[in-house]
Amino acid sequence: MIENRVAIVTGASRGIGNAIAVKLASEGCAIVAVGTSEEGKAAANLDAIRAFNTPFAYVQADVSTAADRQRIVDCALDRFGRIDILVNNAGVAPKTRMDILETTEESMDRVLGINLKSTFFLSQSVANIMRREVGEIAGISPKIVNMSSISAYTSSTMRAEYCISKAAISMVTQLFADRLADEGINVYEIRPGIINTDMTSVVKDKYDALIADGLTPIKRWGQPEDVANAVSVVCSGMLNFSTGEVINVDGGFHIRRL
Repeated sequence: MIENRVAIVTGASRGIGNAIAVKLASEGCAIVAVGTSEEGKAAANLDAIRAFNTPFAYVQADVSTAADRQRIVDCALDRFGRIDILVNNAGVAPKTRMDILETTEESMDRVLGINLKSTFFLSQSVANIMRREVGEIAGISPKIVNMSSISAYTSSTMRAEYCISKAAISMVTQLFADRLADEGINVYEIRPGIINTDMTSVVKDKYDALIADGLTPIKRWGQPEDVANAVSVVCSGMLNFSTGEVINVDGGFHIRRL
């Protein structure tokens, strides 16, 4: 077993997940980075994690499947002997934006499988390991961090399945926070707003205009590093008397204004 804290970060081959993995590696964490890309195709982003010379492993996996989720957990334990942090970041938008009156079961199943089911069952699997670790590893302070979105409470009728998945992640966070509090495991929800990633690149012009017009009190796009900083804070131990907490990383979007 290594002495470093060990963090599993899903969706770590690019975007927000990559920024999170880089940030945690910079703080000395061993990283189990999970992505759907072949390792070679994500080499530049993965090298940014490796640059901090902390223990590292990459798992190419589909988090919506039970077998691949088990491979992720097995990799962490086989390589490093412990799991201190789980960041459930992997997520997708619908392949095609469709009106709620036309959304298909196929699209719903895909989005919920990746965004919601993986968060629930990977948390379940890792939580049971963390429960044992609390009694076995002195000083361990496990954390589970779930990535939701302002879409958890903001209606977008052209991508209902995405909004539903993120709203459900909020409840998953509350449930695990409640169940695991007595076990010494803290659970948090990070709620990003408009973040500059591949997912939002297709609507850049729209959001440029909305932000300029005052959609958010802080008039700029969020960056993946903004989200990574929030994850760093909740994993630091500085918020150990908080669990089930929602951290908004949205430029103030959640503020109701007249």
